[in-house]
Amino acid sequence: MTSSSRLTADRVLVTSAALADGTADAFTPDVSLLAEGGVITRIWTGEDPPSVEGATVVDGSGATLVPGLVDSHAHVSLPGGARWVEHGFDPLGELLAVGEENGEMMVRAGIRWARDVGSPRRDRRAAALTLRDRWRGNPERPYLRAAGTWISRRGAMPPGLTVEIEHAADLVAAVRGQLDDGADLVKLYLDGPDADAAPFSVAEVAAAVDVVHARGAKVAAHATAQAGTRLAAAAGVDSLEHGNEIDGDTAALMASKGVTLVSTLAVAESWLTFGRDGAAEMRETMRASVRAADAAGVTIAAGSDAGGGSLRANQLAWEVQSLIEAGVSPRTALAAVTWRGGDLLGIPGAGRLAVGGPAHFSLVHGDPLTDPAALWRVWLTR
Repeated sequence: MTSSSRLTADRVLVTSAALADGTADAFTPDVSLLAEGGVITRIWTGEDPPSVEGATVVDGSGATLVPGLVDSHAHVSLPGGARWVEHGFDPLGELLAVGEENGEMMVRAGIRWARDVGSPRRDRRAAALTLRDRWRGNPERPYLRAAGTWISRRGAMPPGLTVEIEHAADLVAAVRGQLDDGADLVKLYLDGPDADAAPFSVAEVAAAVDVVHARGAKVAAHATAQAGTRLAAAAGVDSLEHGNEIDGDTAALMASKGVTLVSTLAVAESWLTFGRDGAAEMRETMRASVRAADAAGVTIAAGSDAGGGSLRANQLAWEVQSLIEAGVSPRTALAAVTWRGGDLLGIPGAGRLAVGGPAHFSLVHGDPLTDPAALWRVWLTR
């Protein structure tokens, strides 16, 4: 548990660490940081920090400070693995128990903020909304922004897993229903029953986006096939989730409309570990799509798809590795799981290390800008 870490002291001074935060191409050496009452109160660079009365001192030499990570695409009530769809029908008690396990694993891995982009409903309430409310103010769990459940065209997903829309005219009403239930964001499922055809028109999705924005919330759109990715970009959603098939024209449209790509490349890597058909081909298609988005100047945040894409809740580091292997710069990849994710969540200070900001950070062994596997090697975290 994080309570056993010296970093969780009310006043803690970390000395002589490196710093990698996704804002520069190389780490900054000889950084010291003071946190008091859960807030960063001072950061020193290249000088000996003074002694601080009553502070717990952690010698950070040989380690790297990284901000608390942001998982922009997770399903916290689901366990992941090869049968995640089946687990979407588990009883509520099981969903919530899995959620508690996932929350604990996230914090231990240095993931301090998460965005749940769809969970099963029981008694008309999405499980992730219950977890969000339960975790509020709990330092042993991540801060959570939660969608309700997925909104999909009938036939796109197994019956009973999503809010299913038979007629496109019902889309706006379904969106309002999710917001009325307390969702922080709305999740649209833009892969349809026919992979080659978009499930809604641009005008229909744009109308739903307008309703959500008028309520001060955001729209996350799942799309893997090209028809759905083009629809999401044209309708001006806030984020395109997965985006497995993005061509140059779609990427340019995303950039012009300010649509963030939330990458989930590690899903394909995970599928390869248990021999899922087509995983290798899907990996190459997804890598090409991320490169197209990056080249067009699309903002990239990153998610594990834990619970919904076979990864587990403590494996966000895998996505950083996958982004770099796809050809994205290490700086962009680290930013995707730190401050870029924080910007997408809309939580001040999320994924950043700055004076006056939240004191959520980890000490890892190694430099994640040259060795992304360092993010797996968490020494201490808070």
